[in-house]
Amino acid sequence: MPTRATGTRRAAVLGKPIAHSLSPVLHRAAYAELGLDDWSYDRFEVDEAGLAGFFEGLGPEWAGLSLTMPLKRAVMPLLDEVSETAASVDAVNTVVFTEDGRKAGDNTDIPGMVAALREHGIEEVESAAVLGAGATASSALAALARICPGEVVVYVRSAARAAEMREWGERLDMDVRTAEWADAAEALRAPLVIATTPAGTADALATAVPERPATLFDVLYDPWPTELAARWSMFGGAVVGGLDLLVHQAVLQVERMTGRTPAPLEAMRRAGERALAAR
Repeated sequence: MPTRATGTRRAAVLGKPIAHSLSPVLHRAAYAELGLDDWSYDRFEVDEAGLAGFFEGLGPEWAGLSLTMPLKRAVMPLLDEVSETAASVDAVNTVVFTEDGRKAGDNTDIPGMVAALREHGIEEVESAAVLGAGATASSALAALARICPGEVVVYVRSAARAAEMREWGERLDMDVRTAEWADAAEALRAPLVIATTPAGTADALATAVPERPATLFDVLYDPWPTELAARWSMFGGAVVGGLDLLVHQAVLQVERMTGRTPAPLEAMRRAGERALAAR
């Protein structure tokens, strides 16, 4: 069960580095909109070595935690239960402290991706391409498993990463093929392209955007727009951005931690936009 949305409650985002995180802005905006005046949301820089000690110091006022890298996998042994969604990619980004004292792990990145695409009218695609093969790429595959019955091609830089992505495909019962990064321009002709690479990595692909691109989901939000997203929009393609993902996954976190639904998506989005504009 979720925690009660009454009394003094605490939540926070953990990771390293963490100073850049927009999570406090989004969650605090939700609390204000929901009238949860006794709720607070902070950020703490915590690495894998310090995670268990941080958990040990938490009191009964804690409602939940958001986790970013490098903690999404490291937290799993510390939990009493892990959702099927989180287990499917071995990654937890949300911990809820339940009323009976249990620590429950979940992953809102995956349904957050699906919700962000749905908001832009993407309910199902016949095939897709993924740029990159890091932790976000595995979440992208899990999201595509829900909306893409056809082939997904993942563009990677190494044979080891290619093998990992094929393993994820088998685990998720998906038709996953890998291709070399040198051929990544071919990805841009897919009905849906999900770019999961770090800032700047896909910039060189901007010149290869086709004349009639379909949909790009670029998970970056700062800087925004990326060169690829800007070019995509210039050519009339649909673009889903990293802020869309961030807000939708945060909405689910707020609902799980507070027990209040629906969370105020638009208020959270506006707060995130203002914060990014001020940077």
